[in-house]
Amino acid sequence: MISKQDFPTINERPPQGLKPDGGAYRVLVVDDSMFVAKQIGQILTSEGYEVIGTAADGFDGVEKYKEMCPNVDLVTMDITMPKMDGITALEQIVAFDKNAKVVMISALGKEELVKKALLLGAKNYIVKPLDRKKVLERISSVLGK
Repeated sequence: MISKQDFPTINERPPQGLKPDGGAYRVLVVDDSMFVAKQIGQILTSEGYEVIGTAADGFDGVEKYKEMCPNVDLVTMDITMPKMDGITALEQIVAFDKNAKVVMISALGKEELVKKALLLGAKNYIVKPLDRKKVLERISSVLGK
């Protein structure tokens, strides 16, 4: 029987969610859909990222970002949410921390809102339904990996 020891490096690669120093990139997930927030969390933790918090609306997302700053490496931000939408939350986070890395998450057909978010300082975007490969590609590109 062949074991992993026979081919030690065949599928090995470092998890994407680890910084060069070996620590995990820390992510704040802001989405009013518990399902989407959980899905993003599972995709990210499977690659070694650490989800340090979640928020169900933009208002809570901004508050959590301010509490956790500077220990947040990236924010995933839904565009359409109650209380405060993702565009407004993005503006407030960028006003608070001009180096914030925010990736917008949008449903299909929201291209104008995505463009606006990118102009306001979002670093990238992901379209729902979530595709694991695309989520990881977009996030690692924002983190400069």
